[in-house]
Amino acid sequence: MTLLRRSLLAALLVPVLAHAAADIDAPAPAFTATTADGKTVSLADYKGKTVVLEWTNHDCPFVKKHYGSGNMQSQQKAATSRGVVWLQVISSAPGQQGHVDGATALKLNTDRAAVPTATLLDPKGEIGKAYGAQTTPHMYVIRPDGTLAYKGGIDSLATADKNDIGKAEPYVTQALVAVSSGRKVEKASTRPYGCSIKYAS
Repeated sequence: MTLLRRSLLAALLVPVLAHAAADIDAPAPAFTATTADGKTVSLADYKGKTVVLEWTNHDCPFVKKHYGSGNMQSQQKAATSRGVVWLQVISSAPGQQGHVDGATALKLNTDRAAVPTATLLDPKGEIGKAYGAQTTPHMYVIRPDGTLAYKGGIDSLATADKNDIGKAEPYVTQALVAVSSGRKVEKASTRPYGCSIKYAS
């Protein structure tokens, strides 16, 4: 292989390595983040608990589908009532669609009656890239032992139509049921759908 070809190959591989995805059954990537209400939290703070990560962008039609219908809020309420930690993650870069400050993120949740445990601000995209998050919504479920149990879509129908929610296979709900009963998630990795995350370039 010539030096030029090696250089070109290396240049092509760098973006892929920078956006490495979290692996099923492997330890979920550690992170520390600032929440919308100004606190600092780490994934390690939730050791021993099931954790859901929900990538979100309030302007995305696919996010609006699940919040406008009440589907996301009902899943948040059902999960958190059973002791699950539900973390929204906003990885939109400043100046990009979906980027908000902490106060705006909190107001959005109040206005939508959303009940995540916390909202993480990730304007540099560090958490998103560590997990390989691609879309809003993109969902992850982490077991109490810190390993990744599920990653992918919130459900099986990749549309922005609220009427499709009842027809869809609820992947995240199924994953949480499996984790709570100590079973392996049957469909542990599915295709995420939604708007592309607006990372900083």
